[in-house]
Amino acid sequence: MTTTSEETPVRRGGVRAEERALAPDLARGIMLLLIVLSNTAFHLWAARRGPSGWQPVDGSWLDHAVQFTMIIVLDLRVYPLFAFLFGYGMMQLFLRQTAAGNSERGAARILRRRSLWLIVIGLLHSTLLMAGDIVGYYGVLSLVLGLVFLRRSERALKRWICVGVVLIVFFAAQPVVSALLRGELGTLGDAGAEPGFMAYAAQEGNWLTAAQTRLETGLFVTFLASALAMVAGGYVVFLLGFWAARRRVLEEPGRNLTLLRRTAVIGIAVGWLGALPTALAHVGALDVPADAQSEEGALTLLRDVTGNTAGLGYVAVVALFVHWWSGRGAARVGAGAGAGASQGEVARAGARTGVGVGVGATVVTAVSAVGKRSLSCYLAHSLLFAPVLAAWGLGLGEHLSSWTMALFAAGVWLLTVAGAYALERAGRRGPAEAVLRRLMYGSRAKAG
Repeated sequence: MTTTSEETPVRRGGVRAEERALAPDLARGIMLLLIVLSNTAFHLWAARRGPSGWQPVDGSWLDHAVQFTMIIVLDLRVYPLFAFLFGYGMMQLFLRQTAAGNSERGAARILRRRSLWLIVIGLLHSTLLMAGDIVGYYGVLSLVLGLVFLRRSERALKRWICVGVVLIVFFAAQPVVSALLRGELGTLGDAGAEPGFMAYAAQEGNWLTAAQTRLETGLFVTFLASALAMVAGGYVVFLLGFWAARRRVLEEPGRNLTLLRRTAVIGIAVGWLGALPTALAHVGALDVPADAQSEEGALTLLRDVTGNTAGLGYVAVVALFVHWWSGRGAARVGAGAGAGASQGEVARAGARTGVGVGVGATVVTAVSAVGKRSLSCYLAHSLLFAPVLAAWGLGLGEHLSSWTMALFAAGVWLLTVAGAYALERAGRRGPAEAVLRRLMYGSRAKAG
């Protein structure tokens, strides 16, 4: 494929079905379940908040068990997973475009257009439904990091990843060192994260007033929070996605088993242990001084920083599962595929033909179908959540507790799984993906 000029490249469209790898799609599908669960605390807008300011403290022993589990497994552990997969997908798209004959500048232009439209979609989403939108946030990150790092060498990526790690450690260590110098070790307690801009918007009975709060919050998260994240090294996981995509870590997990196993074990262990003190403080098993309720408390910083390792560990677990699943599916379906088998060669083969793998293949295909339509499903969550839970809607969020809210969230996710699976069976894209695809490539892009 050639180009007439660098200004008017001959473009291909998005990824074709046969080019998709199972691991990234399956990880995105699981990620959306984790995101919808991690956001449940914000929708409990009438609940009393605890020392961390994040999870409620009222409720039964079952509610406390859910809160404890969410602090360790989900809180600030899902967004690094999102960032990694976002960066991974960006680099996949870039490499796919250049392999098809587009120039690097032309491929970067497509990604830049995508980032700008994601910012627009994110701000609309936050204004209309959800104050804590992250689409616009990652749109800004992808715009800046794409411009700076997309065409850099692996060596440059590694260098800037190291710089980011140093920045994260530096900013996280500041309050700890300060307390040590003052001799006030007692202040190294659970930080007081704000109880939730999402809760403030949800508890407003007037939709227009709530929309103003959501817009203000959306602007803050999209532009200021993203800028602060880049300054403080928050881009690290994003760039790790760039690096891993160049090495095809998720497409070819069998060639990266040692890396994946170490990342899974070490990442999840560090991530969960790092959040354990915060979880213990939340349920009252660890005494937290009253003067430790600040946004820079050491325990919350420890929870936040180690969340990055947990997010990477979750990605590695999914990739290891896909390695096992692909080998099993290849043997039972008879496709002769290996660990790098595509989704169509293994998972869909068992689900659609019913050969050998049965219900398991259907579940894998359904969850990965959500991952293929992640933007549509993410927006659908808000359409199902906000009107039912917010005070300006039915107000159900006032009456639910942590465990009943978790059940509600899981039910919402299952509805999106059913919808995505139906679209998969029909061979149709998600509506948001179809719109974004048209905005990115235009009508002149070659089919793909």
